[in-house]
Amino acid sequence: MPTTSVHTDPEELTMTLVAEFPVPVERLWGAFADPRQLERFWGPPGFPATFTSFDLRPGGRAHYRMTSPQGELFRSLWQVSEVDEPNRIVFRDLFATEDGEVDGSMPGSETVLTFEPVGARSRVTVLTSFTSSADLDQMLAMGMLEGYTQAFGQLDRVLADLREYALGKGTVTDLVDDTHVRITRAFEAPRHLLWRAHTDPELMRRWLLGPDGWEMTVCENDLVVGGTYRNAWAPTGDTAGEPFGFDGENLVIEPERRIVTTERMTGAPFPANVNDLQFDEVDGVTLMTLLITYPDQAQRDMVLATGMTDGMEASYQRLEGEVLTAAA
Repeated sequence: MPTTSVHTDPEELTMTLVAEFPVPVERLWGAFADPRQLERFWGPPGFPATFTSFDLRPGGRAHYRMTSPQGELFRSLWQVSEVDEPNRIVFRDLFATEDGEVDGSMPGSETVLTFEPVGARSRVTVLTSFTSSADLDQMLAMGMLEGYTQAFGQLDRVLADLREYALGKGTVTDLVDDTHVRITRAFEAPRHLLWRAHTDPELMRRWLLGPDGWEMTVCENDLVVGGTYRNAWAPTGDTAGEPFGFDGENLVIEPERRIVTTERMTGAPFPANVNDLQFDEVDGVTLMTLLITYPDQAQRDMVLATGMTDGMEASYQRLEGEVLTAAA
């Protein structure tokens, strides 16, 4: 965990986060100065940021939105007052209205980002100041402290070379907490091909099969927010097993970047989980991240016990060998 400390000071009306990373300070600065890198971590898991404008200079503005797994939009903007590369960035971080102006009904804050070398490593200190205790209390109640910690917990993946960090390591499964599982898989392919492979029924039927001996019998998707989908599989030949399927609703669709859906086994008496699938590309390598939210720990453990991730890796190997290679 890169965060070394995080605390609030009710008397000074501040919140401070300190994090260290094994990269030069110029590389750390670059992650904050490039909106495409910044939006990979400026938002906790499940609430990724999308920067629609980015003018990092004194007097400039940066507009962004965070989108929840349910499709809710939380709009904000930076009003930049100071930029000293690669040492310091100062900005007002404010909620925004739909037309991009400051939302005066919500609390605002000033953030100072300070970057400094620490031996062969580098450190970023995030000092956020509020104008009143009411504003500080409201932001803490909204989960700002936890959100910052979770967001910066993603920064090490942004700073790492994806080829060294993830390529060739197969499907990696992390238990985030009792109800969340994060699955990552890297591909040496542009994300537009990964997006197409996950949304084109013809291509999906070629690779989304799990272990050998199964075929995809149904692949239907009304690929719009609020649209529904249904996928089904059946064994072939002498393969043991019973046909099964999944269905759900599309909650968020951001082409070539993110799909959020509900998912439940067709006909099963279990509540649906939520799948948040995201694609991030760097220098021709795409990292696919699937964050699954289960209703409870029991359902999480039941699903993982089926060997789900082994089946996913078999599918991804087929995707690489039969779809992505042919499209390259």
